Amino acid sequence: MDRIATARRLRRSQTLAERTLWTLVRNRRLGGFRFLRQHPIDRYFADFVCESARVIVELDGPAHEGREDHDDRRSETLALFGYLVLRFRNEQVLADPGGTADEILSVLRSGRL
Repeated sequence: MDRIATARRLRRSQTLAERTLWTLVRNRRLGGFRFLRQHPIDRYFADFVCESARVIVELDGPAHEGREDHDDRRSETLALFGYLVLRFRNEQVLADPGGTADEILSVLRSGRL
């Protein structure tokens, strides 16, 4: 399957946490920053990407349990492409979407960590 088709499939099958965060960041709603979702970078698909700030936001649900080493290697690879990867648990996004958005916006406005 090609990358565009895969990205489209991933967008159609979003988790509740992804839909919640997308509602907060789409259409430049978060501080005027533009986000893309399920954006292909190298061999990965980033959940949410702000290209102008070179920030990726990844949401981790049950599928990520026990895969911390894989996620760390993935973040390191994406860092080689100049991205900062922020990770949030699905539960955090669902319990406190505004707080999650505030954390993301703080990093975006800081120009990096």
